[in-house]
Amino acid sequence: MRKTCYILSAVFLLLSLQPAFAQADRREVREGNRKFRRQMWPEAEIGYRKALLKDSLSMAASYNLASTLYREENMKEAESALEKVAEVAPASPHAADYYYNKGDVHIASKDWQKAVDALKESLLRDPGDLNAKENYIYARKMLENQQNGGGGQDQNQDQNNQNQDQNQDQNQNNQNQNNQDQKQDQNQNQNQNQNQNQDQNNQNQNQNQSGNQGQQEMKISPQQAQQMLRAIQAKEKETQDKVEKEKAAALKSKQKEKNW
Repeated sequence: MRKTCYILSAVFLLLSLQPAFAQADRREVREGNRKFRRQMWPEAEIGYRKALLKDSLSMAASYNLASTLYREENMKEAESALEKVAEVAPASPHAADYYYNKGDVHIASKDWQKAVDALKESLLRDPGDLNAKENYIYARKMLENQQNGGGGQDQNQDQNNQNQDQNQDQNQNNQNQNNQDQKQDQNQNQNQNQNQNQDQNNQNQNQNQSGNQGQQEMKISPQQAQQMLRAIQAKEKETQDKVEKEKAAALKSKQKEKNW
């Protein structure tokens, strides 16, 4: 199961795990190790379980089975497999790895207190392990959030859900506002069209009234027509007399010039 790295800014697994405690004289364990290296997790699990059937106290089979179950994200059984070597592993040369992997299992299960305790034990045995330090810091931070009522990732998830709900509400409000604006524009256009039609009708009515008035003005009585004709004739006679007088005056002037 060694190694898994949890990064604070984005939690993910950086897996470069290798089984430990392999024993050369155990055929099933060796077979499980070969499948493990090829990332054939179900086949590796079968190999380690066969080894445990022959020797239920095999530390190599239990430890490597826990690594395989971890890869299969079966944290409950992975923790159970590690518990089978809890008495012998801490005193072995691989104690730091044992506590590290145990801490990883508890992190995956979000059991922050157990994760902090396990990773602290790993660092006591190998203080230079940077991955263990990062995981320890991460688990401790999550534990503090949990104790302060933050809930770690659960708080972030709740915040994300709350933001999503707010965005949905905002989108709904925007949609309602758009529908209201669209309805208002339609009403304005309808009122404008009605006003234009009313203006056109009024204009047509005014034109009709003007035309009728003009026609009424053009209709005159015979007496009025006779009077207009007499006035025109009188005007023409007056103009003709004026012209005759001017001709006579011009002729008289010429005669005086000739006599003189």
